[in-house]
Parts: sequence; C-alpha cells; structure tokens
Amino acid sequence: MIKKLLLLLLAFSIFSCGSSKKTSSKRTVKTKTTTTRTSTKRSFNKTAAIIETALAYKGTRYKYGGTTRKGMDCSGLMYTAFRSHNVELPRVSYEQAKRGKKISKSAVKKGDLLFFRTNKNKKRINHVGLVVETKKGVISFIHATTSRGVLVSTLDERYWKNAFAEARRVL
Repeated sequence: MIKKLLLLLLAFSIFSCGSSKKTSSKRTVKTKTTTTRTSTKRSFNKTAAIIETALAYKGTRYKYGGTTRKGMDCSGLMYTAFRSHNVELPRVSYEQAKRGKKISKSAVKKGDLLFFRTNKNKKRINHVGLVVETKKGVISFIHATTSRGVLVSTLDERYWKNAFAEARRVL
C-alpha cells in the first residue's frame, strides 16, 4: 500500500503541470496603469498587458489544475493571463505548444511562450513559461513550479536550459 502511494506521489510530481482541464474564471486580476514622466496615462499593448497580468500572480502557490490566486499551475497561468486579454489558449501545456508559430530561441521576444519537457522520458511537453524580458541575451520567463509556485526564472539556469523544447509566438 505504501509503495502504491509513493508511486502515485511520484507520478503526480512528474506530470505536475498542464495536465488538468479544470478551469475557473471567477478571479480577475487588476493590472496597474503606468504613467509617463509627464504623468499622462499610457496605454499598453496586448503583450505588455498579458505580461503584467501574469506577473500579478508572482508568489502564488502551486496548485495542480489551478487558475486562481489560491493556486496556479504553469499552463493555468498562461491560460488565465492570455484569456484576461481576450486571447484564447488551450488549458494544457502540450496543447498550447500547438498554437502560434514556432520560432528559434534567438528570435524570442517578450510575450512569446517557452515550452519544456521536464519528465524523464522527455517525449511530451509538460511545462510552459511566458517570456517577460530579453536583456543582453538572457531570456527571463514567468511560470509556475511545484516547489516554488509562480516565479520568474531565466533560460540560462541549467535545469531550464536542459529541459527547453521550443518557443512559440502566439501574438
């Protein structure tokens, strides 16, 4: 019995992101309006607005199948951030990886999606992140991890560099 429980827990951690179809649209995230130096309101383009919405979830704990402030998984974060700006994405990461145009890592810019294979057999995409900055060749992306929740990481980190599968532009 204990062996089965441990195997179930191991399976959960391997397939921990993007496998749930559960959705919730009860929570909307308020985004900030920034101003220029002359204090006039500046409107954001859709990419900046989506990034700002995703960043508003930074620090949210991980929850398998989550799409709210109470808990979020990686594909739920993308689904929620894009949907709040009228861009529909599938709910799961491997389906999100079929959207948009595949681009090279060197062509990545803000708003692009990065897809990863983090499971052992590395046959199927199971993780996604949203590019929030590209500076001096360093790609920063927001995503949700089982261990640390919603956070910003870089593609230079060894784990993410090794798990990287592809990048896509959906906007």
